Amino acid sequence: MQNFDYQTPTRLIFGKGVVDKLPGVMAQFGKRILLTYGGGSIKKIGLYQKVLELLKDYEIVELSGIQPNPKYDPSVLDGVRLCKEHNIDVILSVGGGSVLDCSKAIAAGACYEGDPWDLISYKVKAQAALPIVDIITLAATGSEYDCGGVISRTETNDKIGYLDRHLFPHTSLLDPEYTFTVSRKQTAAGIADAMNHTMEQYFVEDSTLLNDGFCESMLRSLMVNGRKCLENPEDYTARAEMMLACTYGCNGILALGNSPSGWPCHGIEHALSAYYDITHGEGLAIITPRWMRHILNERTLPRFVKYGINVFGIDASRPPMEIANKAIDETYRFFESIGIPMHLREVGIDDSRIGEMAHHIAVNEGLENAYAPLTEKDIAEIITASL
Repeated sequence: MQNFDYQTPTRLIFGKGVVDKLPGVMAQFGKRILLTYGGGSIKKIGLYQKVLELLKDYEIVELSGIQPNPKYDPSVLDGVRLCKEHNIDVILSVGGGSVLDCSKAIAAGACYEGDPWDLISYKVKAQAALPIVDIITLAATGSEYDCGGVISRTETNDKIGYLDRHLFPHTSLLDPEYTFTVSRKQTAAGIADAMNHTMEQYFVEDSTLLNDGFCESMLRSLMVNGRKCLENPEDYTARAEMMLACTYGCNGILALGNSPSGWPCHGIEHALSAYYDITHGEGLAIITPRWMRHILNERTLPRFVKYGINVFGIDASRPPMEIANKAIDETYRFFESIGIPMHLREVGIDDSRIGEMAHHIAVNEGLENAYAPLTEKDIAEIITASL
């Protein structure tokens, strides 16, 4: 087991009706709130009006229109400007993980006098950040329980995972009923995103029986409950378990004591969605089985065998390589079965920029240090196989 230093200060308030606790949560921070949200879905489901009513005694400044794959320009820059102009005390993020990721970058940028990209690109380390409270309406990223976010800078095709201990939300309010209206496409993408978060921490050199069990249970839960959510979007029990699984997926608890993985599928997908602005979970689902097939060899074989037996229930008496290949096939088939397009051409990506993207990934993502080290040539082959 590897050494680790772990802390998550975030308070999780989970269940039906927990948004009613919002005034008590916000009371400790001050009166000036930056309310961040996306394209208006929170208005359609009545959550926007509910938040305004609950916080009628507060001064609220709004930043709307935050996109999936949140953009540095305009969203982060606009948010930082609003925080400074209005002397904001706290940020309230209402929506999915992209809204919260953007809010985290804003929170750090609001306490920095230079270009906020200095922080996101790790040129400068944050010394402080505004407190963040969130209400999550889409189960996927796990940003509600971690200290990071992913920000895209369109003009340079950069999509950076920004991590800093100041960025843990102070409080996350999670009511599964607010995920009932999430579309089939986004529900499926959320399942794939959380599954890949888990796989990135499972496929490592050194792991523990305890963590393997956590990961295997997470994957089974996401597949079972994800299907139920797609079959009946208002199945509270399934939505609740899926939401909690997503929350656990990305805060590091699944990997305590494990050796690092390098998160190779995320490294590749970040470039795909930076260049083409595709849905993150769909990109991960497309890449993952091709990455698996590419790295399957005698060294990685035992990991795939364990994955196949414990996650998919494949007969352990079969030859190891047969188990491994069947496990990869089952991974592909599951993603396909929940309606995810399984080829990059289906989401608008052709072969015209493979070399450019592979080079960008090789230079910026550090995948030579991944569980199965990837060269620029390896990356190009995985993307090509995903077309």
